[in-house]
Amino acid sequence: MFVVRAAEQRDLESLLELAKSLGTAGNLPQEPSEMLSLISHSEASFAGQEKDKSKAVYLFVLEDLEQNASVGASLVFAKHGTADSPHTYLQVIEKTQRDSGSGIEIKHQLLRFEFDEDGPTEIGGLILNPKFRSKPKALGKLLSYGRFIYMGMFPERFEERVIAELLPPFNPDGTSELWEAFGQRFTGLDYQEADRRSRVDKEFIKNLFPSEDVYTRLFSKKAQAAIGKTGESTRAAQVLLERIGFSYLNAVDPFDGGPHLEAKLKEITLIKRLESLRASSEASRSGGTRSLMGWTSGGKFFCGLCQKKQRDAHSIQLDEESLGLLAKMRPDHERVFVVTLPY
Repeated sequence: MFVVRAAEQRDLESLLELAKSLGTAGNLPQEPSEMLSLISHSEASFAGQEKDKSKAVYLFVLEDLEQNASVGASLVFAKHGTADSPHTYLQVIEKTQRDSGSGIEIKHQLLRFEFDEDGPTEIGGLILNPKFRSKPKALGKLLSYGRFIYMGMFPERFEERVIAELLPPFNPDGTSELWEAFGQRFTGLDYQEADRRSRVDKEFIKNLFPSEDVYTRLFSKKAQAAIGKTGESTRAAQVLLERIGFSYLNAVDPFDGGPHLEAKLKEITLIKRLESLRASSEASRSGGTRSLMGWTSGGKFFCGLCQKKQRDAHSIQLDEESLGLLAKMRPDHERVFVVTLPY
């Protein structure tokens, strides 16, 4: 059986292996000291010790309970964007210009550099060990959606808007077509150096990027085609997010052109339909609806998959395996948070 839970110090080695498979494009650090710092920071956030949303980060792991091993990870940054470190993006604008004399009409795409000093919550860092990506188990869904169960249980810890920055297609050498055509020309930096610098200081982007709209027609065809496109490795993640209410709102990453998806926290399907119900002590013997179930034990968050049957307006019956897990973990409350798993 598998559960999503808060990362702990004992997950260090597993998380480092996952980070290496994700590469430099992800949110997970590959240096042991940096990963330990992230885990410690996350533990403080889960414990409610970090009151500043802009500093709170939540690192989740997917644990195989039988093997006692972490096989996946995902992240939530409670607030991405402040006056000291703004959330930056390129707004994609459509513009049509016409000449009545010749009858010529041309549709243009423009990029406008924007920054947000009161930014949204951001989700990221989703990585699942390839050995566990089989569809019947729905572990990808559990790993991605489990964090939304936590957000639904503790909405006050997050912003009203939630975004996901998806990775675009990259060239074989790891470069970005959009950065080569746009960012490099205004900063003089190659993609890798700009990416490294942006992790500690975004001021150079604000100072060097153009304040005027830029016509993408001036870029190469490859660079134009990369704007707002999702890479092969993140298409599955995009589908999962779109199923629960996320949509593309014509904003892309200023470095690589990857699309930004967005949703209102309260309108995310998993959160909007999340119910707090009492779990009956009697197991359901057959059938049921495949669902996500969240609870706390000893103040710690857990989320797993279950089969649920509605017993009445206030209670449900669970499958025998899920009920056994709850009995073993001893939840803090008799009620659990449940929502039907989207297909």
